[in-house]
Amino acid sequence: MLHRKNMKVLNKLLIATFVGLVVVSAPGFSKVKSGSNGPVKSTKKIEPDKSLSERDRLFVELREAAKNNDAARVNALVPKLEDHDLADYVIYFQLKPQLYDKGGQIKADASMDAAVEGFLRVHAGSAIADRLRNDWLLSLGKRKAWSVFDREYAQFVLDDDTQVKCYAMQSKLAKGEDAKKIGVDARNALLDPQYFGEACPELVQSLVQSGGLTKSEAAAIGRIALENNLETLAKKTGGDDSIADVVRKARTDPNQAFKDFDKKAWRTGRENTAAAWGVIGQFLAKKLDKDAIKAYRLQHEQGHHQLLSPESQEWKVRVALREGDWKLVKESIETMTPSVRKRDPAWSYWFARAQKELGGESLAKETFQALSEQFNFYGQLSREELGLPIYVPKKQSADEATVKQMAAKKGFARAVRFYDMGLRFEGNREWNWELKGLTDKQLIAAAEYAKRINLYDRAVNTADRTKVEHDFSLRYPTPFKDSLSPIAHDIGLDVNWAYGLIRQESRFIMSAKSNVGASGLMQVMPTTAKYVAKKIGMNNFKVTQLSDMHTNLTLGSNYLNMVLQDLDGSWALASAAYNAGPGRPKAWREKLVRPVEGAIFAETIPFNETRGYVKNVLANANYYAALSSSKPQSLKQRLGVVVPKTAVLSELP
Repeated sequence: MLHRKNMKVLNKLLIATFVGLVVVSAPGFSKVKSGSNGPVKSTKKIEPDKSLSERDRLFVELREAAKNNDAARVNALVPKLEDHDLADYVIYFQLKPQLYDKGGQIKADASMDAAVEGFLRVHAGSAIADRLRNDWLLSLGKRKAWSVFDREYAQFVLDDDTQVKCYAMQSKLAKGEDAKKIGVDARNALLDPQYFGEACPELVQSLVQSGGLTKSEAAAIGRIALENNLETLAKKTGGDDSIADVVRKARTDPNQAFKDFDKKAWRTGRENTAAAWGVIGQFLAKKLDKDAIKAYRLQHEQGHHQLLSPESQEWKVRVALREGDWKLVKESIETMTPSVRKRDPAWSYWFARAQKELGGESLAKETFQALSEQFNFYGQLSREELGLPIYVPKKQSADEATVKQMAAKKGFARAVRFYDMGLRFEGNREWNWELKGLTDKQLIAAAEYAKRINLYDRAVNTADRTKVEHDFSLRYPTPFKDSLSPIAHDIGLDVNWAYGLIRQESRFIMSAKSNVGASGLMQVMPTTAKYVAKKIGMNNFKVTQLSDMHTNLTLGSNYLNMVLQDLDGSWALASAAYNAGPGRPKAWREKLVRPVEGAIFAETIPFNETRGYVKNVLANANYYAALSSSKPQSLKQRLGVVVPKTAVLSELP
C-alpha cells in the first residue's frame, strides 16, 4: 500500500504531467440518468456558493470548465488547485477531456493510456477511478484493444454503461464465442437507444454478419431508435427497415397510419405486418385512442411478438388493461422478451391478476406471494390480493457505535464536501460508493447518520437498500413536521399524502430545482405559486420566496388541495394533476370506455414520468399513514375507482 505522503507526491507528478498536455473537448461527465422527477439533464449552470473559499470556488469553476469543454480554462485552473483536498477530482477533470475529440466522441488512440493507468493505480478502489475506468473502456473498445479491455472490464464495478456492455460483447465475438448467445444478450441489453452510442450499432451489425442476429431482429433493434426519432442511429443499428415509413407516420399521425396500413397490410409480409401493427398500436395507445386495441389485436393475430420494441410490448398490455381483456393481458405478458418482462414488477403483478381473472387463482397466488415481499406499489397491491395487511416491518434501530463508525468513513466525508460546494452529482457518487458491501445494520446506521446531518435524501436512499432488517422511519422521514402539519390541518389536507409527494418531488432537499423551473420541497412552479398566493391572500408574494421552506410548503399544500377538489377527491387523479397539470388527467379520464380501478388508471397514464410519479406518491403515502397510525393501510382504497367523465376546463394552472 502506498504511504499517504507518496500518494500526494504522485498526485503532484500526475498534475504536472497533465498540465503539459493539450486539452481537447469532452462531453458532460455522465450519461443522462433518471431521477425522481423523470429525466434529469445537466443543462443548468452551477452557481458557486458565495460562502465558498476561493479554492473551492476555483474547484467548482474547474468542474464546470471541464464539463463545458473549455480547454483553455481547465489548463489555467489546474495549477492553482495542486494541493486541493479533492486532488483526485482535479486530475480527473483534466484527464477525462483528453480521451475525447472536439465533437465529444471518444478518441481511438493510446496516447493517454499510461496516464490513465497511473491514475487507476494511485486511486485504486475509489469511485472516481471507476468513473475514469468507464471512460477508458470506451476508448479501448473503440480501438478493439480487447486484451486490455477485458482486463479493465473485469474491474469495472458499476458496469452501468450500455456502450461498454456492447464493447464487451464485441470482445466475446472477436474471441469466437457463441454468436447466438451473444445475440440473445444483445437483445436483452439494447432497450434504450439514447445509450447506444457508437458501440451498439457496431455490435448489431457484427452479429448479423456472424449469424448471431437475423436481419429482422437487427431491424427490430434499430426500430427502437426510429420510434424515438433517432433516424441516423436507427439506420446504423438496423440497416434498412422495410416499415420505416409506417413508423414515421405512426409517430406523427397514428390515426392516419392506421388507415393507410389497413389498406395495404394484405400485401405485406407477416413479420413486417406484425411489427407495423405493433408500432401503430403503441402510438395510438399513447393518445388513449380507441383504435389502439384494434391495432394490437391485429398484431397479436400475426405473432412475431419478439419483433416489437419494448414500448410497443408494454403498451400492448396497458391497452388490454383499459379494455378489460384479461386474456390479451396474459398472452401479451407471456410473449414479452425476458428483459422487458423483468425490468418492471408491474408485469409480474398484472400477469398474476390476469391468471386470477381467468380462473388460475392458485398460480396467481404464487406470484402475489413473491411480490408481497417487495416494499413498492406492486408489493402493496399483491399483499391486498392475498388478504394481507399493508404494514410497517419491525423497526431495527441504529446502533450508536455503528453510527459513529459510519460518520468516520472517508467517502461520506467527501460526499459532504461536495454537497457543501453545491455539487450534488459528485456527492451522491461518493456517498453511494461508500454503501457498497454494507450490512443492513450498517446501512441503517449510515442512514441515521445522514438524517442527523440533515441529508434526508441520503437517509432515504440508504435506508431503501436494506434487505431483511429495516427502519422505515428512515425510509419515510418526516422533517419540517412543525411547519407542514399545521398547514395541512388548516386546509384539511392529509399530511401523509403531502409527505408522500414531497418524498417523490424533492427527497426533502430544500434547494432542489428542476430543469423546468420548479423549486423547493414541493417543487412549485413560479406560475402556480403566483396563482395560489393570490387565491389564499398571500399578499406581495415574490417568486424568490419559494426558497423559503414555510412559504413553499404553504403554496404546495394549498395547490395539492385545490387539484384534489377539482378532481372529485381522487388521490390518483390529483397526484397526476400535481405532476402533469390538471387538464391532462381530466382528458385521460374522459377517454376511458368503462370504470377502471385506480391501479389500472395509474398504469395506463401516457406520460412515463407521471405514471411512475403517481405510483410512488401513493405507495409512499400509504407507508407514511401506516407509520403515523400504527394501523394497516389499503392502497386500493386510496387509488379508488376512476369513472369516465367529460372533461371540464379548470382555471387551475
